[in-house]
Amino acid sequence: MPKLFKQFRQRFGISAPKMTVQTHVAWYWRWLGMLVFLSLALALAAWMYDAGRRFAGFDRSELQNEFARLRESMGRLESEAARLRSIANASESRLKIEQTAQAQLASQVKALEDENNRLKEDLAFFENLVPSERRGEKVSIHRFKVERDVLPGEFRYRLLVLQGGRLDREFHGSLQLVVEMQHEGRDATIIIPDSAETGSTTFRLNFKYFRRVEGTFRVPAGARVRTIQARILENGSSEARASQNINLS
Repeated sequence: MPKLFKQFRQRFGISAPKMTVQTHVAWYWRWLGMLVFLSLALALAAWMYDAGRRFAGFDRSELQNEFARLRESMGRLESEAARLRSIANASESRLKIEQTAQAQLASQVKALEDENNRLKEDLAFFENLVPSERRGEKVSIHRFKVERDVLPGEFRYRLLVLQGGRLDREFHGSLQLVVEMQHEGRDATIIIPDSAETGSTTFRLNFKYFRRVEGTFRVPAGARVRTIQARILENGSSEARASQNINLS
């Protein structure tokens, strides 16, 4: 009994432990308070971070402004580059046109020079021609030349046809070329123009004093031309009034 009384005094007596009375708070108010505290902490941390960057010389708004300035500068540079490319293309086009015109002019000058040289040759020939040299011949061939052209099997010919004796009428006739060659191991002869080209104006001859004739003809590829004969035929006659041979073999 005394022992039980002693325990009662220790629990509820003066020497008993002190008790603290706390107000009861609902759990959702506690969570709300924690969220408010965390929000304030995050806002404070963000402010401190931004303040630290500004203190260190880093400003996001200034960086965005700098990006905007760089994009604007890049746009101006692209526009300038496009303008310069347009000018360069126009200059290149003008240069090509000038080069083409220059090439055409050079070709025309070359053709005029060649024509001038041929006229000089004709003039020198006539100056040196003795009137009585071929008095008995009505028509004669002079300066007959044949050269290989650029394309395979193509040849270029040139000759001067002169009418001597009495010059009281014009000569009307045609030019005929007889080509002797070897093709595929056999001898062959072709006559130019052939029957299909007999009426071609290229081979007609109508003149009173002289006529310079030039042109091209072709033989089969791989053929080896040996001789070429130029014949002058008068209209109404199958007999050659004049002829001249060239040996190419």
